[in-house]
Parts: sequence; C-alpha cells; structure tokens
Amino acid sequence: MSNINIKTIKIVKPDNDFTVNVIIGQTHFIKSVEDIHEALVNAVPNIKFGLAFCEASGVKLIRYSSTDKDMEKLAVNNAKLINAGHVFIIFLKNTFPINVLNNIKNTPEVCRIFCATANPLYVIIAENEFGRGVLGVIDGQSIKKIENIKAKKDRYTLLRKIGYKF
Repeated sequence: MSNINIKTIKIVKPDNDFTVNVIIGQTHFIKSVEDIHEALVNAVPNIKFGLAFCEASGVKLIRYSSTDKDMEKLAVNNAKLINAGHVFIIFLKNTFPINVLNNIKNTPEVCRIFCATANPLYVIIAENEFGRGVLGVIDGQSIKKIENIKAKKDRYTLLRKIGYKF
C-alpha cells in the first residue's frame, strides 16, 4: 500500500475578471481534444476558449487547442500545475459555461465535470508514486447568510438582465 499526499493547486487566471470562466473535467482518450473543441465551437459561434488535456499514458503530453491565444496560454499553464492524467481544463472568455456544458457532457469521451466557474478556484489533488488524480475542487467561498426578499428580487432581476430568464 502506498502513501497518498493531498494538496491543493490554485488555478491561475486574471484577478477579479469574471468574464473568464473555467471548466475542469475528466476524459479518457487523446481524441478528446478535437471532440471537445468541436463541441465548444458548435455551441457558441465565435467562441473564445483555450483547452488543455493531460495525457495519462504513452508520451504523456499536454494536448491543446483553442480559438484564443490568451485562453490557450491559461489552459496550458494551468494543466501543467494540475499535472493529473486524463484531466482537461477549458478557459472561456465572454462565454458562460451554461452555454457549452451540455455539449461537453455529451462528448463520448468525457467522464465527468468537476466544476464550471468564474470564481477563485483550487483543485484538490491526490498524489502517490504512480501519479496524480483530481479528487474535487474548492469553488468560491463559504456562505455568509440565507437570501432575503431583496436578494431574491436581485437574483430575479439579474437573470433577466443577462438574458437567462424572461
């Protein structure tokens, strides 16, 4: 039996830039990069994204694809930090994850989505002599209180303002 070390990896993205969203998931095949790329561009015309995938065997490369060089750089650099096989990370610019998540989830190779967020984010990693795996994420901060009537009205208004409810 081997020892497992648990650590957290801070995802690096522009500070307080909530126009940049992150999706982290797990997939199982080198073909995933092309298929997830297609899923993204088919979901949102002119989407700006960067995608990186950590291979788990063979030459163990970070495979990547993008429509935006800045998002590509963020994806590749954060994939290096995570360094766990079969994990992918997508950075989206000016696109909400809700617009692409179903397409990504319906990609045959995709096993799971760990998160989709614009919040500060940490990835919880388990590591032993064999390699690394993602256990989960810490997405955002702890709650402060329960929503009141004003907060409910604000939520209602915001969802309509950004076009998600009518």
